[in-house]
Amino acid sequence: MSMSEKQRTIKQPITLKGTGLHTGVNVNFTLNPAPANHGFKFKRIDLEGEPVIDALADNVSFTQRGTVLQKGEAKVSTIEHCLAALTALKIDNCLIEVDGPEAPILDGSAKYFVKAIKEAGIEELDEERVFFEVKEKMVFEDKERGIKIVALPDDEFSADVKISFDKSLLLSNQYATLDNLDEFEDEVAACRTFVFLHELEPLLKNNLIKGGDLDNAIIIIDKEISQEELDKLADLFDKPRVEVQPTGILNNVELVYSNEPARHKLLDVIGDLALCGMPIKGHIVATRPGHMANVEFAKLIRKEIKKRGLRPDVPHYDPTKEPVFDINDIKKMLPHRPPFLLVDKIIDIKEKSIIGIKNVTMNEPFFVGHFPDEPVMPAVLQIEAMAQTGGLYILNQLDDPGAYSTYFLKIDNVKLRKKVVPGDTIIFKLELVTEFRRGMANMKGTAFVGDQIVSEGEFMAQVVKNK
Repeated sequence: MSMSEKQRTIKQPITLKGTGLHTGVNVNFTLNPAPANHGFKFKRIDLEGEPVIDALADNVSFTQRGTVLQKGEAKVSTIEHCLAALTALKIDNCLIEVDGPEAPILDGSAKYFVKAIKEAGIEELDEERVFFEVKEKMVFEDKERGIKIVALPDDEFSADVKISFDKSLLLSNQYATLDNLDEFEDEVAACRTFVFLHELEPLLKNNLIKGGDLDNAIIIIDKEISQEELDKLADLFDKPRVEVQPTGILNNVELVYSNEPARHKLLDVIGDLALCGMPIKGHIVATRPGHMANVEFAKLIRKEIKKRGLRPDVPHYDPTKEPVFDINDIKKMLPHRPPFLLVDKIIDIKEKSIIGIKNVTMNEPFFVGHFPDEPVMPAVLQIEAMAQTGGLYILNQLDDPGAYSTYFLKIDNVKLRKKVVPGDTIIFKLELVTEFRRGMANMKGTAFVGDQIVSEGEFMAQVVKNK
């Protein structure tokens, strides 16, 4: 029985202080608890009216050297490290107050955000988490720049990231992988941002990295550099001297991992994809990703979420997977027998829902008398099959299901949308509408063939002990 997960937030506010990498401004950055279904939002408490910006891909205004959210005049930049930490610790709801235009860069990684969230503590909420499940391959590609992001179905979040930069010894090809979010803290969180020397010069000239000192970025040497230039860098960064290591990076920091840059790109992917607005179940394969591509991919997911919102979530049916209950289990629980046993197997039971399968064949006895020349499954039998599926959900809650029967007291709002014919496989999804108590259950049922709804209705049932 697959357990559903509850949404989470943090237990108490916690503040991080530091400078922004690009603006050099000192900021206070406070993570606050938030209610269920709130998501991630940033609030600029230093601006008039304290504007709030939803952390969604639709609100991204800029992606060079960091992801920037904007609403009207209000901006918050370099938010991806904080969002990666929240996502990895499975936090769904958080209001982040900041008194400047940028998140603090700290050491250039997500390590201190993870530490802060764990210090604040994690609070479980009543509402269930809603995941974006990748159902089929999704692709974003920028052929000119050799960038590609692909999402494939998977039971949980996992990612592979590959980076390559022609001019760099260290980064000619680097690879990082994450099997699930539980590995994030140990494998990815401490990996810092990196910058190429050739990018540093214009950034320095344009006063763009005021907050950069040599402790929060890996500086990759991708061009010849004279001792004079090195001395200039040392002055800029307030260090006695700096030198180039054999791997082609400055000796300002020790690498946490030999593939730290690739792992940091993976961190960015997780943070940027959080902008799709819900946790993802899927395997992400990213080749040469950057903030722009990540955000475009988050937008693709947003589109798919909206598209799916127009129709109920169609249950995924994999015929090769072991059922939760096969027909023999069902016969132990339901008193019905052929030709009136109308559920073949149960493929999923969660805390508040059940999914059953019925294969409709020409051998069904009802086809003999129901429009014999044009075989159509009677709608009332679809409703009966839904009722039997709902009955299995209810009986499964009891210690001795065989000793009880379920009787339907009320059926409402039945809609019949499409014919069911021999060869169809019907998927029944029954969801609990109110809590199951005193032997009474209210359920909403939907029957699908493929991704089309064929019938639906609402049921009220009662469990009675057999005489």
